[in-house]
Amino acid sequence: MTATYLPTAIPSAKQLAFQDWEFGIFLHFGIRTFHEGHRDWDGQPMDPANFHPTALDCDQWVTTAQAAGARYMVLTAKHHDGFANWPSQYTAFSVAATPWQDGKGDVVRDFTAACHRHDMKVGLYYSPAEWGNPGYADPTGYDDYFIAQVSEILTGYGEIAMLWFDGCGSENHAYDWPRIMAEIRRMQPGILIFNMGDPDYRWVGNEAGIAPQPCWNTVDAVPVSVRTDARDTVPHPTWLPAECDCMLRATNWFYSDADTHTVKSVAQLLGMYYYSVGRGCNLLLNLGPDRRGLLPDPDAARIRAFGAELRRRFSAPFATLTDCQTLDAGWAYTPPAPTLLDTVVLQEELTAGEHIRRFAIAVQPFPYGDPVIVYTGQNIGHKAICAFPPIEATSVRIELLEADGPVTLRGVEMYYVAGRE
Repeated sequence: MTATYLPTAIPSAKQLAFQDWEFGIFLHFGIRTFHEGHRDWDGQPMDPANFHPTALDCDQWVTTAQAAGARYMVLTAKHHDGFANWPSQYTAFSVAATPWQDGKGDVVRDFTAACHRHDMKVGLYYSPAEWGNPGYADPTGYDDYFIAQVSEILTGYGEIAMLWFDGCGSENHAYDWPRIMAEIRRMQPGILIFNMGDPDYRWVGNEAGIAPQPCWNTVDAVPVSVRTDARDTVPHPTWLPAECDCMLRATNWFYSDADTHTVKSVAQLLGMYYYSVGRGCNLLLNLGPDRRGLLPDPDAARIRAFGAELRRRFSAPFATLTDCQTLDAGWAYTPPAPTLLDTVVLQEELTAGEHIRRFAIAVQPFPYGDPVIVYTGQNIGHKAICAFPPIEATSVRIELLEADGPVTLRGVEMYYVAGRE
C-alpha cells in the first residue's frame, strides 16, 4: 500500500494534555443574544441598551457542562460584531455601555471565575476580524488594537488555557502574527492557540462535528475559514490535532427564540462524538446562553442526558490493556468465558508521535470457526472508537497491519455497549 501520510511530528506536552480533554463546550453569548434574527456580517445595528441578562449565572453554565462530561469551555469574548463581553478600554461597544449591572458588569470575569472555581479549563474566543471597524483597513493600527484587546482578556483573569481565533472574515487581511503571538505567549506562556497565527491545534474544516477518516495529527496545511476553501500551508509538517466544532441547535450559534425544536437528540450527539472523539479529535459542542444569562432549559437537559449516556456506555469496560497479551504484531485478549462484544476503544501512546498506519480487530467466534475481522482502520491516534455489530467472542485480537516506527498502545477498552443497563 502506498503511504498517504506525512512522517510524524512530535507533540508538545500541552498538545497531548489538550487531546486528553477530548470534549468541550462552546458558548456564543453577547450582543447578538439580544437581537433576534441577526446574522454574521449583516451590518444591522445592535443597541447595547438591549443587553441585560438579569439572571446571568456562569456557575450554571460550568456545572451543566461538567454533568455532560466536558473538560473545557470556550466563551465568545468578542465576536465578529466587535461587542466586548468585558469593559474594554479600546471600544465603546462593550458591556460598559449597557444597563446590565449599571455598566459595571463583566461576563469574561464571571465566566473565568466560575471555570476556576469548578476546575474547568478556560478558553476565550476572539474574532480577529471585526465588521464596522474603520480601523480594520489599516493593518498596523489594527494590530495595535488587536494586541491591546487581547492583552486585556489575557491579564487579570487568571490562567487562560486556550485562545480561539476564528478565521472567518480575515481571508484577505494581513496580520503581524509574529508580533501578536510573541505578546500572547509572553502574557500566557502555557496557552494553546486555535487555528491562526502560530496554532497549537487546528479546525477540522467543517461545522458538523465530524472528522474525516483517517485524521492524522501531522499536517502541512490547514483550513482556517468557512468562507473559503483555501488552506494555509504550514512551513514544515507539524503536529496539529483537530477540533470539531458544531452546534447543539440546527443553524444558530447564538440563542434564538425560533429554533428550540432543533435541539439535537442524544442519538445525534452520540453520532458526532463517535465521528470526532472516536476518530482521535476533540469535540467542541456549542450552546447559546439565553437572554436570562442561563443555558436554555431544553439545551441543558439534552447535554446532561448526553453525558449520562456516555457514562452508561463507556464507564465500565470488561477488559483493558492490562488484560491483553502482547504479540509480535498486535495484542490479544482471551475472556474467561465466551463474551459478547460490540466496541473496542484503542489509544496509541503519542509521546513519540503517531506510528500506527493500519490495524484490524479480529474475533474468534463462539462456538468455533476461523477468526473474523470485525473492524479495520488506519490511524488510532489519541483514540479510536471501533464499533461493530455484537458478536460472541472466545478471543479478540488487535492486529497491527502497518506502522512506520515503534508502536506502543496507551489503552485498550472492550465493551458490550448494547447490553449495558
